[in-house]
Amino acid sequence: MATIQKIIPNLWFDCEAEEAVTFYTSIFERSEVHKITRFMKAGEEIHRKEEGSVMTIDFSLDGQRFVALNGGPHFTFNEAISFIVTCATQEEVDYYWDKLSQGGDESAQQCGWLKDKFGVSWQVVPERLTDLLHAGPPIAEKVMKEMLKMKKIDLNALETVKEQSL
Repeated sequence: MATIQKIIPNLWFDCEAEEAVTFYTSIFERSEVHKITRFMKAGEEIHRKEEGSVMTIDFSLDGQRFVALNGGPHFTFNEAISFIVTCATQEEVDYYWDKLSQGGDESAQQCGWLKDKFGVSWQVVPERLTDLLHAGPPIAEKVMKEMLKMKKIDLNALETVKEQSL
């Protein structure tokens, strides 16, 4: 029996849900679209969406379920909610950073944060970062100071800081 995911993030788009799901599922492995729900005539005076247009898309990215909703322009994304992509290698950091930032904004962000072209915030971080930040006060302090200078996290530079601190 499959495990049911109790908490499913719901991403509210104006009318870009389909484009966003196509974009995200092209980036993450083990991704798929599960179900598409379309607007009906019922409720048209409330939702003001054309009958048959996409209302919601139930999808998964690397096994994590999400729902994308075409809910209208009432709400927009901000940094208060974001997604962390944990990476095993610098190559993986580079891959996700490059893909997610296409058409987005990485200029105002630091410490691995970026906004994609839909305004969703992501932090792309190497798994090793946690170990470096828990390596004891002298090393962790130097690693943090170096990381605060970075937009995309450079694991090699952080490892060099650690080695120089020993």
